[in-house]
Amino acid sequence: MENTQHILAGAARDIGIILTDHEIGLLMEYYRELLFWNEKMSLVSLKSPLDITKHLIDSLTPARLIKDDHSKLLDIGTGAGLPGLPLKITRESLHVTLLDASRKKTSFLKSVIRKLGLRDISVINSRAESLAFEKTYRGSFDIVISRATFKIPYFLAVGEPFLSDGGTLIAMKGKHVDAELAQGADTIGQTCLVLTESHEIELPITGESRKLLCFTKNLS
Repeated sequence: MENTQHILAGAARDIGIILTDHEIGLLMEYYRELLFWNEKMSLVSLKSPLDITKHLIDSLTPARLIKDDHSKLLDIGTGAGLPGLPLKITRESLHVTLLDASRKKTSFLKSVIRKLGLRDISVINSRAESLAFEKTYRGSFDIVISRATFKIPYFLAVGEPFLSDGGTLIAMKGKHVDAELAQGADTIGQTCLVLTESHEIELPITGESRKLLCFTKNLS
């Protein structure tokens, strides 16, 4: 595990994030929980334990795009808590909501949050389409994010209602996302979302490319 800590810290440094000992400790505890529970339920795709490190680092790539540490962030289709949990661990002041339709996964997330002693983080077992109709959540978030879970047209449509005016929707995608963007052109035109940033990142360890697309909600 000590070697894993070094790999994790080094890979985070490569994407511009310096992890504290406390943050590394929490990420490693989360790592162990993922490794243990993944044998009992399908949480993430794993071919080797190193894959968990890759998932954690991938989840941290949007951290530098979050300007306000006190932002309210909604992670739609979070699954095993990615990217919401690693982002919360490294940006402690974030107010994070993890949303997933799987009861087993949300039960896992609640258990992990208790074990890590995290505050200002909640878990909701629901579908985004249903939750978007609840007044409590509409327009309530500064950031809505999802890690390669949905195609862009769907993510824009389902994510927009949760965003406050001026809020940002962050789509974490693979390198070849142009086709999805083209497919989403009509959807973008029907929303108040504007593509304001696009960042291409090469992931440490694997060398894979990621694109982070930021859409800003503008009601004026």
